[in-house]
Amino acid sequence: MNSEATVPQLFSSHHQMNIVLCFPVEDRHIAQIEKACLPDDVVINAGQERIAECLPDADVFCGHAKVPVPWDSVVETGRLRWIQSSAAGLDHCLVPSVIASDIPVTSASGLFAPQVAEQTAALLFGLLRSMPTFFEAQRKKEFIRRPTHDLLGKTVGIVGFGGNGQRIAKTLEPFGVEIIATDKFPHNRSAYVKELWPAEELTKLLQQSDIVIMCVPLNSETLGMMAKAQFAAMKHGAFFLNVARGQVVVEKDLVHALSTEHLGAAGLDVTEVEPLPESSPLWEMPNVMISPHVGAQSAKRVDVTVDFFCENLQRFREGRPLKNLVDKQLGFPVPDLK
Repeated sequence: MNSEATVPQLFSSHHQMNIVLCFPVEDRHIAQIEKACLPDDVVINAGQERIAECLPDADVFCGHAKVPVPWDSVVETGRLRWIQSSAAGLDHCLVPSVIASDIPVTSASGLFAPQVAEQTAALLFGLLRSMPTFFEAQRKKEFIRRPTHDLLGKTVGIVGFGGNGQRIAKTLEPFGVEIIATDKFPHNRSAYVKELWPAEELTKLLQQSDIVIMCVPLNSETLGMMAKAQFAAMKHGAFFLNVARGQVVVEKDLVHALSTEHLGAAGLDVTEVEPLPESSPLWEMPNVMISPHVGAQSAKRVDVTVDFFCENLQRFREGRPLKNLVDKQLGFPVPDLK
């Protein structure tokens, strides 16, 4: 999604800003951001170590705080004027006080959709072609043929058809699959998607899909949306992949569906608790592939994020529409439905 909306002119051209960063930038990135600033602006590379200390003095925040920060007191102070998340997910900053405030929030939604699609494909093909079984056999030096599955002819159901869902559909379509999807705003059906239904049609999608891929944002509506009843609605032997957020799944119900062999396999880039506890039965399941939340990982991630931030920073200074402006009640940018 690349939603834009107009924000008011919040600063005069002479107002000094403290721009606080909290993502793994290098000196060259800081120099690039400084070049997009006015001479009096101050760019502070807080990192995770100093973000709680530096955030209260920020006019602009860009990053993803993975440690506790005093959002409530920051909002109450009234200095912070804009949050640019370096991630698509916004659970790290969309606390109730920020949601209730007039602070605009923009996200990195869609910036790394190609990487998320590649990670999804890696998990899916690994499961289809029985790679966990063959990896184990390789360690034992066993050269033995074992059963595999086909992707050709399968129905793939994508839950959440934003930037990531659309890119996944585009990636998988050439492999001869039938793609169906659900979304809160079902208005952007591509030619390679057979059906795009409202979010309320989730059960219908689950009943018809051989492979279900979760791509929804985490918010009050999606928290725990895949639970016992939803897994029971899926086809016997269906595959389940989650490249969204771990908390959209009730993990004990997923474990039950896998252990009873109602589900054929699961590919998880995210888990309900991260890191996944060593005690989780998911680690030992032969029909599960787990990656440590690397779906949006890219060698160019910071470069792309800084380019995007600098463009939005210029827009912010000039009072022009910000890209990826988030509906804070929904937790993601609303697509342009025109």
